[in-house]
Parts: sequence; structure tokens; C-alpha cells
Amino acid sequence: MSKGRMLQPSDESQMKDASSRRDFVRSSALVVAAFASKDIFAAAGRRPSPDEESPVRLGVASYTFRNFTRAQMIGFLKQINVLALNAKDVKDHLPMEPQQESAALADYAAAGIKLHAAGTIYFPKDEDADVRSKFEYCKRAGIGVIVAGDPAPETLPRIEHTARAGTDVVRSIREAGARLYNVHMKDLMNFQNKEGQVGVGDGIMPVRKIFEALSAIKYKGFVDLEYEIHPDDPMPGIISSFPCMRGVLAGLGYASQNEALSGSLAE
Repeated sequence: MSKGRMLQPSDESQMKDASSRRDFVRSSALVVAAFASKDIFAAAGRRPSPDEESPVRLGVASYTFRNFTRAQMIGFLKQINVLALNAKDVKDHLPMEPQQESAALADYAAAGIKLHAAGTIYFPKDEDADVRSKFEYCKRAGIGVIVAGDPAPETLPRIEHTARAGTDVVRSIREAGARLYNVHMKDLMNFQNKEGQVGVGDGIMPVRKIFEALSAIKYKGFVDLEYEIHPDDPMPGIISSFPCMRGVLAGLGYASQNEALSGSLAE
């Protein structure tokens, strides 16, 4: 499961409410790292109606391209025809300095790339100024979801706590329901080895069941591929991962809707 946590900049006024750690778990916004399996083309139990919109929109986490500049990343995104981005302050992807951030936003707008989430963003200090600056950073970009990583214990009252590795991913999706704001897609060969990441479709987790759960809760967010291995040459794994995810959606009857939302890979 991803290390990130989800929160919304509009919730800033609620972040100072005192609550126990258990309360945070119960009311948490869940970040799910979705892992794919080799049974992705199995038939779904329920078929959507012809006019039913896909609940799954595919995007990319910019950390995937952490060794590449913003201009290079934009080129890669156009190559795979995915224009939805979860941006991070890495390289020059989405700098926190306002003037540099503005330049990045102009580049994305010109390329037709839409930013729907930011992060991972860290909250190490229990200080108003530090926390507020992160929210202002996202508000300037028009981003409504923050992926918040590894907050210090004293900052937990300021953000919503998150389920982490070791949980049943499918059950967690259903339990989170409307509190699920973002999904990071990964695949592993071995659950006990977080370094054993592979391309989506080469691992052991049931992505079809995960997508079914997202459909059941009428998920409103994005599923962002975060391909963390081979940082100097991620494109082969990325290019193989998107057809697998789209294959899952095709098996669920959502192929045409999803193509319209996130584009299709060029053959």
C-alpha cells in the first residue's frame, strides 16, 4: 500500500479538531495502492449499462518520472496519451515556490495536462505556517487532493489518518466509500518484499476485484500509475501497464468510456 494519505485543501479549517488516534482510523481518508494480478481478463459478475460512465479514470503519478524534467515528462505523457497527473515537487514537476509553480502550471495547461492531485507532500511540523503553505501550494494549482506522506505523530490531528500496508485492499476500498480520494496503482511479485515491484499485470494482486470495488462505491477519483522501479528507463513498464489496466476495464464493460476519459495507447 502507498505511504501517502489523502486530504482536501478545503478541509483545512477542520484539521485542528482534537481527536483520538482511533477516531482518525475510523474517519480516515484511505489511500489504496492497487496491485494487479494475472487474472485481469476474467469476466465480471455484473455488466454496466451502455450509458453508465466508468468510475475509473487513469492517470500517472509524476514521481514515476522523478529522474526526468517537466518537459521530458510532458513528452512521455503525450506518448502514452494520458493527460491526468498527480504532480509532486520533484525535479521541476510542480515546485512549491509560487513563481516557479506558475510557470509549471502554464506548461501543463499548454500541453492539455490536468492536475488532479499533488504529492507525496510531507507534514513534519505541527506548525500553522508549514501546514498552511502546503495547502496554499495546492490551491494555487487548483488541486483538490493532497497525498500526504509520513506525518509526524503530533501532526495527525491536522490531517486524516490512513490505512496502510497489511490490510485487505478490496475490503478497505468498500469500507472507505466516499472517503476514498485517490488510488496509486502498483504491482508486486511478493507481498513481503516492497522492493519487488513489477509492471501492472505481472504481479499477484487482484486488480479486477479492486476495480469492481471502485465501481461499487461509485469512486470519483483517479487511479494513478506510480511505477517506482527503473527510474532511468520507466517507459517499457509504463507502456505495458496501461493496456493491462484498460484490459480490466474492458472486462468490466467500461472500455469505451475509459478511452474517452484518459485516451488510449498508440499501437
